[in-house]
Amino acid sequence: PLPLSISEGRYILNERFIEMENLKEIMIKAETLIEALPYIRDFNGKKVVVKYGGSAMLDERLQQSVIKDVALLKLVGMQPIIVHGGGKEISKWLGYMGKESKFVDGLRVTDAETMEVAEMVLSKVNKHLVQMMEKLGVKAAGISGKDGGTMFCHKKTASGKDIGFVGEVEKVDSELIDTLIENDFVPIIAPIGMDENFQSYNINADDAASAIAKSIKAEKLVFMTDIDGVCMDKDDPETLISVLPIKEAKYLLENGTINGGMIPKIKNCVEAVEQGVNRVHILDGRKEHCLLLEFYTKQGIGTAIINDNIDLYPHEKEA
Repeated sequence: PLPLSISEGRYILNERFIEMENLKEIMIKAETLIEALPYIRDFNGKKVVVKYGGSAMLDERLQQSVIKDVALLKLVGMQPIIVHGGGKEISKWLGYMGKESKFVDGLRVTDAETMEVAEMVLSKVNKHLVQMMEKLGVKAAGISGKDGGTMFCHKKTASGKDIGFVGEVEKVDSELIDTLIENDFVPIIAPIGMDENFQSYNINADDAASAIAKSIKAEKLVFMTDIDGVCMDKDDPETLISVLPIKEAKYLLENGTINGGMIPKIKNCVEAVEQGVNRVHILDGRKEHCLLLEFYTKQGIGTAIINDNIDLYPHEKEA
């Protein structure tokens, strides 16, 4: 054969380098799939409630990431349910009307006009999420807690103050949710409920997700937030607690390690675990594919709150 020129030799070496790099990338993907296999097997047929809110709802790229994750959970055999918020979108629309948003203890003061706007906006958000899921080839059905009497509630107060049409979930009737799941739909639920007089109430999305997860005895309840999870030092992500038994969670609440807006969220988590939810996860929804990384990798990326006497997953024992 004729000798190669220097430029031809460089070209061949470069092509082989690219082939090797592509092979490495393929091998990494294969190893990730193999790592996920035991989790896919163990979670098959299990219900998982995902509370979707925070910054992940405002960024189109993150929206796509979350919906793709939930679609994949469905396609590999889990039974996901989305409970979504929409507080920032509600505030935006109230602003268009020249109406100021007021809050007490983190809860929106909801007069009749605000309630009407909240229901309209949450319905818009709901159908947008349905559309995104359907676009991926996964059947989805958007409902609110009013449909089928799914969420029955009564008026909630904050610091003893009347804050209007804000609901406290009293009872969840999961019949409609179960029917949708049995017919291969992903239920996407807006946090609006009714009382005994059929008055509509705006429900905090964390509270709604927790109540639904407890009612259906979900394997997992996920809170998508704007923080990494529970940290011993909230300003240092290196102090993230990967697995937190509820006894330790209560201690961290008592000694003030968990404070501010995390207090009601962690109390919700503890109560959910005590009432039958197997695990509650707190994840940073700003990280792409956070659901898949938490559920299907050994390391995980958030905090899992568990019962004190529950069996650990293999990766938790290794940690």
